[in-house]
Amino acid sequence: MLADSDTRWKWGALTAHRIAPECAEDGGTLTGFLLRGRATPTPRQLGEVGVSADRLTEVTCAEFLAELRREHYDLVVLALVGGAVQAVLHGARALWPSPAARPVLVTGYVGVVYEKLADGLLLRHGADVVLANSRHDATRFRAVYEGVGADASAVTETALPFLGGAPYEQVTDRARTVVLAVQPSVPESPADRLYLLGRAARHARLHPDREVLVKLRSKPGEHTTHLEEHPYQRLAGKLPDGLPPNCRLVYGNMGEVLDRTDLLVTVSSTAALESLHRGIPTAVLTDLGIREALGNHHFLGSGCLASWDQLDAGLLPAGDPAWLAAQGVRSDAPYEAARARTAELAARAELPPPAPYYTAQTAPGYLPGILARHHLAPDGTPLPGAAAPHAERSRLRRYLRSRLREAARGAYRHGVQRVAPVIRRMGEL
Repeated sequence: MLADSDTRWKWGALTAHRIAPECAEDGGTLTGFLLRGRATPTPRQLGEVGVSADRLTEVTCAEFLAELRREHYDLVVLALVGGAVQAVLHGARALWPSPAARPVLVTGYVGVVYEKLADGLLLRHGADVVLANSRHDATRFRAVYEGVGADASAVTETALPFLGGAPYEQVTDRARTVVLAVQPSVPESPADRLYLLGRAARHARLHPDREVLVKLRSKPGEHTTHLEEHPYQRLAGKLPDGLPPNCRLVYGNMGEVLDRTDLLVTVSSTAALESLHRGIPTAVLTDLGIREALGNHHFLGSGCLASWDQLDAGLLPAGDPAWLAAQGVRSDAPYEAARARTAELAARAELPPPAPYYTAQTAPGYLPGILARHHLAPDGTPLPGAAAPHAERSRLRRYLRSRLREAARGAYRHGVQRVAPVIRRMGEL
């Protein structure tokens, strides 16, 4: 399994276990690879996710392709952003240009797909299995592929692999623990983010008998799937009256936080689906509008759209059963189709070469740039020097490379979170 962020690591590892459960039962192993980049998770982030692999290695795209050439894998889950998926698919096509015994290539989305639908899907086209997290998504995915004349047979309906946990048992008609699940990039502006934090603090003051938890995704300096320019940890210091005693910032595994949640509040986080799956009252905020840029338009018809004013007054939203069923939140056998398809493909003696929609003929002005970002030539082969020779590096060399990467990431994060906002403000003067 190859992942490029903490959330995609969680999705990819859990997906591998869901669609190939017999692998673990028969003594198979889950080998994990982290794609080196700005969002490569830290050990703390991986520990918080709570999903481990038998082996974990940080690699470049070219190094991963070299690994596929050397070792035999039955199934490879690509838990990556679309451009990286496309690069691996073209790299795999260069490795196996004709029918061959190769791994089954699986990809999909970590959560709610509310933006860049066509772009993201076409970058994932060419995988043997493209997982859709619901009936609703499967219909949309097939329509995109068929709309450009591409093969849509890889689209396979499933469900988000981290939907689970004990069903919620409501003790009283009032919430005792309210959780605001924040997101790294939604909303984007510091004013909007400060507004959300201020409303959470106000809710805590209005309800001193409640505990209000602001669930954070990462610590300052860490990156996740999306860039976070204005961390809530720093914004909390800008609140005029600070946070009241019953309102605090928390980290941790989302499933464990939901174990003690009576009301989940968010703008559009996938945590809403986890909460709804367990029957927890869930509110998708409308305070900043219902807008595609926020992603909360995805929840139209869910019965969960609400404002902080309504929550302050005691509203506990409940999900609409029909909407939940269409979104794959309540499904009887969500992984059967994916298991059947991957098993059938893995049983074949040979598989045809991957056939992405984007080629030198269909996207000559787009594809080469995507491949070049991952140090691949237009034909999918690694550029000179992209993959290091397969030799055991010395302990000192590995240590120095690791420290240099951490220093580079730190400089990048400082530039994004501190320097860039100052430059923007100066430009507005």
